[in-house]
Amino acid sequence: MAIVEVTIIPIGTGTTSLSSYVADLVKELEHAPEAIHYELTAMSTIIEGSLEDLFTVIRRLHEIPFLNGAARVSTSIKIDDRRDITGSIAQKMKSVTDKL
Repeated sequence: MAIVEVTIIPIGTGTTSLSSYVADLVKELEHAPEAIHYELTAMSTIIEGSLEDLFTVIRRLHEIPFLNGAARVSTSIKIDDRRDITGSIAQKMKSVTDKL
C-alpha cells in the first residue's frame, strides 16, 4: 500500500480563499469508488491505497478546480511506496508515537 501527500492549488480563481475548492476535493474523496483512505490536513491531503488507485484518484482531483472555474492548477505529489512491509498512515504515526 502506498501513501501520497497531495496539494492541489487552483490559480486564477479571482479570490484568495480556496476553501470551496478544498471542499469539492473532499467530496470527491468521500465518494471515490477506489479502496482508499484519506486524511485532510491544514496544508495538504494524505491518501493511502494501491499506487494505481492513487494515481487514478489524483487525476480526478487535479481536474476538479478546472471544472469549477480555475484557469490554472498546480498539483504537488509526494509518494511513499514502501514494499518491505505493509504500511499505512496509522502505522507510520504509531511508529513515531512508540518512540516518544
